[in-house]
Amino acid sequence: MTETFREALASFPSGVTIVTTADRDGRWWGFTATSFCSVSMDPPLVLVCLARTARCHPAFTAARRWVVHVLRPGQADLAVRFATRGADKFAGAGFTAGADGQPVLDEAAATLECSTHALQPAGDHTILVGRVERARSGGAAPAVYFRRAFHEVSACTSG
Repeated sequence: MTETFREALASFPSGVTIVTTADRDGRWWGFTATSFCSVSMDPPLVLVCLARTARCHPAFTAARRWVVHVLRPGQADLAVRFATRGADKFAGAGFTAGADGQPVLDEAAATLECSTHALQPAGDHTILVGRVERARSGGAAPAVYFRRAFHEVSACTSG
């Protein structure tokens, strides 16, 4: 069942995000998440899912604030880096400290700065629900992950 389940999920295209936070000592943490979606418009809520085995799990479950970055197609290498255990995730990646000290990637297709609204255990993951405090769209098309590869979205135009 496990392999069949993985194959079925690989057939569903999803956006690619990097989620970042800073712990109380100011150390930056981050992970790649394809499990990301909007939850509510009022209040504005989004969710991401984080494996409980991730090294950054304790930092995110203790965090009061975190940032979701929607990646552009040219940032696939960052998605791979942030999905790799033990990688030096922030070195030379273009992150700067935001107003609250959180790591922010200015070149993302979109950025959502969140405060933790709720945490929900779900199997081998924790669902992080965040209230969006600030949002920015960079206007670039997002990266899409489909069948274990990164793809570009062609912009649709109406005439």
